[in-house]
Amino acid sequence: MSILNEVITFNKSFVEEKRYEPYITSKYPDKHFVILTCMDTRLVELLPKAMNLRNGDVKIIKSAGATLNHPFGGIMRSLLVAIYELQADEVFVIGHYDCGMSAVNPDKMLQKMIDRGITQDTLDLLTYSGVDLKQWLHGFEDVQENVQHSVEMIKNHPLVLDSIPVHGLVIDPKTGKLDIIVDGSKI
Repeated sequence: MSILNEVITFNKSFVEEKRYEPYITSKYPDKHFVILTCMDTRLVELLPKAMNLRNGDVKIIKSAGATLNHPFGGIMRSLLVAIYELQADEVFVIGHYDCGMSAVNPDKMLQKMIDRGITQDTLDLLTYSGVDLKQWLHGFEDVQENVQHSVEMIKNHPLVLDSIPVHGLVIDPKTGKLDIIVDGSKI
């Protein structure tokens, strides 16, 4: 059975048995903040539990490494929607220790792409078109510096008001302990 079939089979009973009812909430975050965090599987349940969050409390945006690469990309747009359309009054950027993005090797990833069927011609075309694939795929060396960089990009964005606190934290994916890197209420 494919993963899709497993999901759809489970979903059918989930809906029929009304197991969704405990999760009913509005689209507006009850705690009025938005989180930008990593897509790491260890954080799916750990991060909300470590922050005492329940369904409906916050908006959560995920990206590899909790990294904001471009001030006018999809992640920043999502943060702005959370602030201006969905009543988020604070932003939390939460990275984590032992992040896979700190170990990403662009050369190895490009080779994995080729091994799975991306042609060298496609990579050459992107390079010829001005895309620096190695830079684009590069991770980071220090999670705290990466969080601070994302916080600064958000805080200095021309469409983010100075009155919006932007906090930076790093979570331990084993224990859930949060370390404050930037306290946005003190800036």
